[in-house]
Amino acid sequence: MMDLDREEACAAISLPASMSAPLVGYEWARDNVGESGGAVYRLHSKIGAPDLFLKHGRSSVAGDITDEMVRLRWLGRYIPVPAVEGFVATQDEAWLLMTAVPGQTAYQILEAQPDTGIGIVDALAAFLRRLHAIPTSECPFNSDHAYRLSRARERIDADLVDEDDFDDEREGWTAEQVWEAMQHLLPMPSDPVVTHGDFSLDNILILDGEVVGCIDASRVGIADRYQDLAILWNCLGEFDASLQDRLIEQYGVAEADERKLQFHLLLDEMF
Repeated sequence: MMDLDREEACAAISLPASMSAPLVGYEWARDNVGESGGAVYRLHSKIGAPDLFLKHGRSSVAGDITDEMVRLRWLGRYIPVPAVEGFVATQDEAWLLMTAVPGQTAYQILEAQPDTGIGIVDALAAFLRRLHAIPTSECPFNSDHAYRLSRARERIDADLVDEDDFDDEREGWTAEQVWEAMQHLLPMPSDPVVTHGDFSLDNILILDGEVVGCIDASRVGIADRYQDLAILWNCLGEFDASLQDRLIEQYGVAEADERKLQFHLLLDEMF
């Protein structure tokens, strides 16, 4: 069933010839959630065929989609993620076709059933520990804060940062002000693990109280564990501050590092 708050029916988009034939017969819906700058479509209701998701983007977004394709193929060896069903890239455009992960997002469940918060947070913390336990020696991708700061600087200089989408704490700030605030928190010691990079409630799928997979993997790579903890901690604050404390406890951190939380939330504003 279509969730009208999260997606809307649309016509099929133009596709590369190698992708178009297998997708005949699907109904299309465009996703309204997410801030990647590209477009995400759910393909559904084809008799005898599973639901699929298609990502499409141009310019810098095409590069992000390519990054996600490569990371999904690697990460799927360790944790459940969408399987890549097809991928096409040109000089300035990319299309990524993936299987659908079952369940609902953690955000959807918390919004509809706030009394499930403790159980959901416990499941999220367990999954995050599982992700962070992947040996860094096996991960070919770097996403540490030095690398992401360089990307952030490029985005600021190219005027790609959406200042209107900053969190409430930074409403009215410019990207340069966020940049300066980050500099005041450096140097930042690192505790590297394999991170998702955008571990938000909208990117984690849950079924019957258990995490069954994660999506939006374009930022996967070795980084400080607070890259993931900060984003999830911030998301939980939209529901109940006690859930933030529960996350830190269940993940296994003795006490939250407020400096790292602040730094990684500032850094996330750049993307």
